[in-house]
Amino acid sequence: MKFGVVVFPGSNCDRDVAYVTRDLMNQPTRMVWHEETDISDLDVVVIPGGFSYGDYLRCGAIARFSPVMQRVVEHAQQGKFVLGICNGFQVLTETGLLPGALVRNRDLHFICDRVSVKVERTNLPWTQAYQTGEIITLPIAHGEGQYYADAHTLSALEDNGQVLFRYQSDHINGSLNNIAGICNIQGNVLGMMPHPERASDSMLGGTDGIKLFEGLLVAAVGEINAIAV
Repeated sequence: MKFGVVVFPGSNCDRDVAYVTRDLMNQPTRMVWHEETDISDLDVVVIPGGFSYGDYLRCGAIARFSPVMQRVVEHAQQGKFVLGICNGFQVLTETGLLPGALVRNRDLHFICDRVSVKVERTNLPWTQAYQTGEIITLPIAHGEGQYYADAHTLSALEDNGQVLFRYQSDHINGSLNNIAGICNIQGNVLGMMPHPERASDSMLGGTDGIKLFEGLLVAAVGEINAIAV
């Protein structure tokens, strides 16, 4: 499975993701500059956390127009995997790959902490290495991580099982329904505010995040075996 990590001017969590996929999981990984227009060699595209240029207007509002993002949309439409973490989640909502928006934290403060997150479902590659209802600990670091959507969108997300991760406290950032991560209806696009890549190496104090990446590898092996048969 080949990973691509998109790099915007201002990205600062891109190397964190590459460390997990390339060094911990031994998967081919390349950094994708935001002006690239060919990502056909990739199985998984990760839009990392940190920042993207133009965030001073609205997080992800300018990054969505980067040449690579049109290719990312096409990549998703082909059923391939796309993961947006933190700022990457914001970019995915701006492109329309995921519904809703990420707005200023309820208390208007930047939050840097470790939080408890509940895994809502495990029948998707992203979460199949977890147990349904499992409570995991992941780091967060954001100033605009409050998930917001209108009542109709929220109802659809819940009814369709698109909420994959949920904060276990009402006092994190004000996200409606305590939403920490959602997927599209097809399940191949995931956006999440917590940082799984920062909880993938035991040296950092926890490994709950690496299971998300491991689930993808299990899915890839399954597809290869199916093709072989």
